[in-house]
Amino acid sequence: MNFPFYIARRYLFSKKSHNAINIISGISVCGVVIATMALVCALSVYNGFNDLVSSLFSHFDPELKIIPKEGKVFDPEEESIRQVRALPEIDIVCEVLQDNALIKYKDRQDVGVIKGVDESFAQLVPLDSVLIDGNFQLSDEVANYATLGIGLAAHLGINAGFVSPLEIYVPKRDERVNMANPATSFNREFAFITAVFRINQPVYDDHYMLIPLSVARKLLHYEQEVSALEIKLKSDASIDKVEQKINDILGNKYNVQNRFEQQESSFRMMQVEKWVTFLILCFILAIALFNIVGSLSMLMIEKKEDVRTLRNLGANDRQIRQIFLFEGWMISGFGALAGIVAGIVLCVLQQEFGLIRLGDTAGAFIIDAYPVHVLPGDIFTVLVTVLAIGFLAAWYPVRYLGNRWLKS
Repeated sequence: MNFPFYIARRYLFSKKSHNAINIISGISVCGVVIATMALVCALSVYNGFNDLVSSLFSHFDPELKIIPKEGKVFDPEEESIRQVRALPEIDIVCEVLQDNALIKYKDRQDVGVIKGVDESFAQLVPLDSVLIDGNFQLSDEVANYATLGIGLAAHLGINAGFVSPLEIYVPKRDERVNMANPATSFNREFAFITAVFRINQPVYDDHYMLIPLSVARKLLHYEQEVSALEIKLKSDASIDKVEQKINDILGNKYNVQNRFEQQESSFRMMQVEKWVTFLILCFILAIALFNIVGSLSMLMIEKKEDVRTLRNLGANDRQIRQIFLFEGWMISGFGALAGIVAGIVLCVLQQEFGLIRLGDTAGAFIIDAYPVHVLPGDIFTVLVTVLAIGFLAAWYPVRYLGNRWLKS
């Protein structure tokens, strides 16, 4: 067994002549355990919220989305697009045409986003699971239908099944506004309200309305152009690999986005919050770990006689310093392992039993308890961080204070 490590282990677990050293060492270990546990739990909660938001967006966002890099629309019959459609990994391709529009119902009006989709949209995303009223339908032989977000429906004061249709206005492209009669400068279409959805994301709930693709093309005055192609893959297909394959086919003319890239700003903000919290907790961890400075300083004072004995037995200065370095590393290492285990146990209990709840009233939030998701990468990051700060906390007293105390 390594000689310095053996002596350090004996020092760590043996009873000290001064009880204060035992107390400070215990406080150091407890501080590391609590701070490490907080790091694991905090990162896991952010992962849980990230998964929750991702699941909410999945009710409306496709697995992959193709949009043009320049301009608003493109021709879905281009040769490169046909090659993409023919890929064996692709299950469903939905043509989409969307833009801003003025939506009016009787004496109320609001500016929203009309999203024209074809019949395959119902199989593209699990929209039925977020409908709170009515049934999703685009058209029949009698009329065209619209499905609105709950916020937009509330602004207009409507609900599924209302008898009167919505009026949808879009400015005519490539025409000047007729100031004498502004109404002639708009294309107008009608749609009856068939359903209302709630994604629990304001970007969709407060602004979006689904209408037939044919109606959107009439309003925006396009023949076959689309603003996006939304893609659902087969169950055994890899999203990353198919995304790369589509990029290779389309080149630099189009952007191919997965769900995270479609909501990049939202997920990026969550990642920023996660790692800012991590840095704040690392600062608290550093304060806890620097209790090791006091613990090692007092230990070196107490072990002066032992140091003389070890030097007489042939131990050199390097080995003696390693003894106290190992002592500090073991304090941070044991604290890190215990904190990680405690953090994982707490996360598992939270996941299974929902110990910490978001509020006292059931149903007040989307979920009742804080979500958690433990990632191995986060555990590794926490372990490396604790050990690195622990190394610095042990190195300082041994390097600067040891020269004075160990040789006197």
